[in-house]
Amino acid sequence: MSLWTWFGLTSGSASTEWPLKGDAHGQQGVLGMPRYDPARCQDGCDACAKACITHAITFSPERGAHVPPEVDWGRCIVCQRCTEVCPTGAFSPSTDWAVGVTNRDDLVWDEALASRVPRELVERTRRTFRRSLHIRHVDAGSCNGCESELQALNNPFYNLHRLGIFFTASPRAADVLLVTGPVTHAMRAPLLATYEAMPDPKWVIATGTCAVSGGVSGGNYACGSGLDGVLPVDVYLPGCPPNPAAIIHALLLIVGRAEQRMRGGQFER
Repeated sequence: MSLWTWFGLTSGSASTEWPLKGDAHGQQGVLGMPRYDPARCQDGCDACAKACITHAITFSPERGAHVPPEVDWGRCIVCQRCTEVCPTGAFSPSTDWAVGVTNRDDLVWDEALASRVPRELVERTRRTFRRSLHIRHVDAGSCNGCESELQALNNPFYNLHRLGIFFTASPRAADVLLVTGPVTHAMRAPLLATYEAMPDPKWVIATGTCAVSGGVSGGNYACGSGLDGVLPVDVYLPGCPPNPAAIIHALLLIVGRAEQRMRGGQFER
């Protein structure tokens, strides 16, 4: 018996029981998506917009003196620069990481949309899936930050297989297409070919801010601005990169085993 086999047997299971029970998701104390309170905005201040390199925070051209910025978490790379430069605390740090949504509009801050009902995926998935889900991952130009988090899904702590979710090498055996990267021009055709090879019904997850909106490099000479307009997206998951727990939450949205936490750009506490 090898030393590592003996060590594993004597140590017992290292896998978390989350999300089946408990809250040991491994993200305690990790900074998540910032929180935004427009009521705290200071008239005439644009420090947040100047600091935001992905234009997740913008002002409309006809902005008046008392108009707060427009905020799109789908463009946010969670760099926390807005929280550092905001003089009034309108942008503040948080531990909100489960930000996968089924409507792209739910990543845009809008008080009127905060109570909207998310697009329902549950009914059509319950008719199709029971206990297993198979994923085909396509790197469409990622920096490999998202891939690092995806690899963690199969480590002893997260142990994705315990949830009946597996990665597959063949699109013909896949239920979910998980895409990372802003969709470079070179990867557009292979991505479309992978999607076409998947049997129906099939679902698409835009994983990471690059796949949601293009991220830092979106719209340049070599790539597009994410999956919108390329493939129909069922779940949008921003983050740079989204952590393993957030990816699990997005996957469970597909099979109706988790609830959407963000609506109208606001995270449910």
